[in-house]
Amino acid sequence: MIHFHALTEAVRHNCLITDARHARSMTMCTYLLEMQQYYRWENGIPYSASLKKSDVGSWLIEREKLWGEVENLPYSPLPIGDEVDPFDAGSVNRLIVPEGYVYGAGYGRFGKPHFFLGKLLKMERRGNCTILVSSCEYARDLNAPAAALQNDTIFVRRDAVCRMIWEQAGLWTGEAGSGCSDVLDELVEKQCESIILHELGEGMAGELLGGQWEELLSTAPVKAEVVMRAVRDLLADCLSTLPQLLEKGDECLLRLYFDNLSGMRKALFPLLLAAYHEWLERGEMDRLLEAVEKGRKHWAAVAGEILSDQNGHALAEKGNFSL
Repeated sequence: MIHFHALTEAVRHNCLITDARHARSMTMCTYLLEMQQYYRWENGIPYSASLKKSDVGSWLIEREKLWGEVENLPYSPLPIGDEVDPFDAGSVNRLIVPEGYVYGAGYGRFGKPHFFLGKLLKMERRGNCTILVSSCEYARDLNAPAAALQNDTIFVRRDAVCRMIWEQAGLWTGEAGSGCSDVLDELVEKQCESIILHELGEGMAGELLGGQWEELLSTAPVKAEVVMRAVRDLLADCLSTLPQLLEKGDECLLRLYFDNLSGMRKALFPLLLAAYHEWLERGEMDRLLEAVEKGRKHWAAVAGEILSDQNGHALAEKGNFSL
């Protein structure tokens, strides 16, 4: 592809700007962890290698200085033929996917823009959705969501999934990545499949909730946004992820799902956790199947209640929706 270097530099420039505007709004703990991983990615340091605190500290100071220089700059159009708006991922991908690359752009939690440019690993169709899986990434911002659904396209970022699995291995072993390198590829493939099933569920949930949900979410205060995202995620999982995982009967896939069930999603769905623990003890899926069916009805009803309430944000902030 012509001018690939210029495209990469433009995407990196926009990544710097979004980080400059949003990164320091994270909690200090999250900020430092994300910066360490970003330093590792930017410098090509393997997960198995330890980081020198002094090097990371010096880099962090320089990065924050650079942020100060670009924070008020506009996002750059992308130099592909006629210049393309950086948020028009569809137009960019029509040009670069045939060349073996993939570009993602959109808004994540709390309105932060995300951009990435990666190597296209594979492309497939499932139903009405096109799935684009990237491998190595040439440009990314500080936060790297593992996947995103935009219109009828699902983006899966294998680099981000690999990092997520590796960090989780550190929780399992007490030492980042220790003892899991031999099975990492298999775990990443399984996690990618689970993520694809979830994003397909997001599409199904979106059809049920309609555009009004996205409009309400875009103006939600922080606590209301967290609850609303959890409700939609749980609905998506009860519509697609969990039914498919249970049908597959893959113990590893199920364990990965529940290992990643955390935060508000975990707090809102104790019935599912209880059913999972029963499955671990007895090997029976009946309670899990029952919990998923109850969840499908419950989270659809909760979402409908938030949408129909005159002050849906306040209702979401109360968060009294546990099942």
